[in-house]
Amino acid sequence: MIEKLPSYVKQLKEIDNKLSSPETMSDMNLYKQLMVDRAHIAPIVEEMQNLEELTNQIKDAEELLKEEDDAEMIAMAKEELLELKEAAKVSNKKCKMLLIPPDPLAGKNIIMEIRAGTGGDEAALFCADLFKMYSHYAEKMGWKIDIMNSNDTGLGGYKEIVFSISGKDVYGSLRWESGVHRVQRVPTTESGGRVHTSAVTVAVLPEAEETDIEIKQEDLKIDVMRAGGPGGQCVNTTDSAVRLTHLPTGLVVICQDEKSQLKNKNKAMRVLRSRLYDLEEEKKQKERSEARKSQVGSGDRSERIRTYNFPQNRLTDHRLNLTLYKLEIILSGELDEVIEALKVEAGEKAMQEA
Repeated sequence: MIEKLPSYVKQLKEIDNKLSSPETMSDMNLYKQLMVDRAHIAPIVEEMQNLEELTNQIKDAEELLKEEDDAEMIAMAKEELLELKEAAKVSNKKCKMLLIPPDPLAGKNIIMEIRAGTGGDEAALFCADLFKMYSHYAEKMGWKIDIMNSNDTGLGGYKEIVFSISGKDVYGSLRWESGVHRVQRVPTTESGGRVHTSAVTVAVLPEAEETDIEIKQEDLKIDVMRAGGPGGQCVNTTDSAVRLTHLPTGLVVICQDEKSQLKNKNKAMRVLRSRLYDLEEEKKQKERSEARKSQVGSGDRSERIRTYNFPQNRLTDHRLNLTLYKLEIILSGELDEVIEALKVEAGEKAMQEA
């Protein structure tokens, strides 16, 4: 590991030299890319230097043991050597983790789509529960949520809800939420007290910038219409809802939550752009079969990833074999323990391949 240190020190110096040049300061795209590269390499250099220092201290301690004949000093040297070797082991693991190339999508904002699956009204109610859970977590993290489109049941549930989350490291934290979320609980309308099983699907799309993907105007079919949903809302009185159809792929996006047709069209474009971007990324991942091994789970949205069991107050993540008996707390937005476990699992898998 330490043998690689001179190469990374050289890279860091080259980046710093480029960052201080006038040419870089006039090119914001280049400047941003260099800063991303520096943010990846600087911690590697720092940790490798720490590992080098620990390795030198271990050598010194081993030399001292050979020369020392005082029993008390030998005992102290052995204890210090054990501590140094343990610290070097931890540092070596940190270096390996840091050497994993950063995910270029990790810093992106996301568009999340939650849809009711099997279970009728109960699945729709759980859609609302998951939306609240992610909303509370976003609030805790200082992220911003913007609802793009929703189709509520009028009973407090959603057939589907699509929303964006923007902030720091959103995709890097929530990317593993894609998949089938299964809920087991007694419906409020069930007099017999029987536990029902329902399912909800979640899709997490990295939000695409306009520069990430081009959508040609001739590839779009745009329809405007009255917004649906429960009556009595002012959105139902004008043709404000927008439906975009991307002709080459057949993708359809409807946005109707805003009163303004233009705002709905802009939101629909954001969703469409992100879905097309996600298709491109999925295609690349299939081509790079090695990269797919580092995913937690298959990444397939039809994969059952988690069970929420209300009678037992239990959450089980099937990819990690992780079971926590604090479902109520997790649904209030306390997702850190689950998300951190998923990050560690992904990091360890990537480290094995590095």
